[in-house]
Amino acid sequence: MHSIKLLQKELNNAIVGREKEIDFMLMGLLVEGHVLLESVPGSGKTMMAKAFAEAIQGEFKRLQFTPDVLPSDVTGISFFHPQQQAFILRTGPVMSNILLADEINRATPRTQSSLLEAMEEKQVSIDGETIKLPSPFMVIATQNPIESQQGTFPLPAAQLDRFLFKLSIGYPSIEEERIILQQFGRSPGEVKSKKVATLEQIQQWSEQVKDITVHEDILTYIIQIVHNTRNHPYIELGLSSRATLALLQASKASAFINGRHFVTPDDVKKVVEPVCLHRMKLSSEGMLIHDLSEVMNELLSMIEAPVEANVQ
Repeated sequence: MHSIKLLQKELNNAIVGREKEIDFMLMGLLVEGHVLLESVPGSGKTMMAKAFAEAIQGEFKRLQFTPDVLPSDVTGISFFHPQQQAFILRTGPVMSNILLADEINRATPRTQSSLLEAMEEKQVSIDGETIKLPSPFMVIATQNPIESQQGTFPLPAAQLDRFLFKLSIGYPSIEEERIILQQFGRSPGEVKSKKVATLEQIQQWSEQVKDITVHEDILTYIIQIVHNTRNHPYIELGLSSRATLALLQASKASAFINGRHFVTPDDVKKVVEPVCLHRMKLSSEGMLIHDLSEVMNELLSMIEAPVEANVQ
């Protein structure tokens, strides 16, 4: 069995009924993209992020966001040490391979924005000194829906645009709930995934993803999707150039975890919603009659997808 399939299998054993979400998180890891998990409290977001980190032999840190968390609590601080008569640099939890930013929308906008440089440039600046982050580096952020919680701060568009995927996690099925009770009834919250991948393996896979073939017709298809969001009458905020690159990267990662060396139109369709919906905003008129998912499906139906046989 291919090593990444072993990793998928281990994560699926540890987290019940989240196969789709796990696939997207693996795709994010392969292209050093960040993932935002959203659902109601108590649905296993934090446990899923923990299990994912446990399966990877890298450094994992968790930061619980609250309104009083400061930017320096995220990135680190330089302070004067009186005994040593010198300034000492103490890095924050961002100096890790996997950072779990728990309940990120409880932090103030100023603290949320302290992650921007780390997420985009894989570095942090502390008192004028620039420090490179370890590789790979991935933020797994969780948030509860804004409408359902008091004391939350909506993530700004600039922050949302830096998440490769936003995944909305629904409730488990009746059968999945039964398995959860059987597996975790005695020890709720216990993470049971084994370490089955090394950082070196992940970096090797990442290099292989870069070599995935993308036909010119697939590139045209991605560009058409993006440009149609910018010219749609019901869309006020269309997709950015960062989103165009994200669609390409995610499509290549999808091809890789499915054992192919080339991207198909189905890879693009698979990743469109989790890559795009959180980066878009409907117009006032659009919100009255549609939701973003409906508009995206309608938009896709109007674009002719390439024929798979021609893109291999």
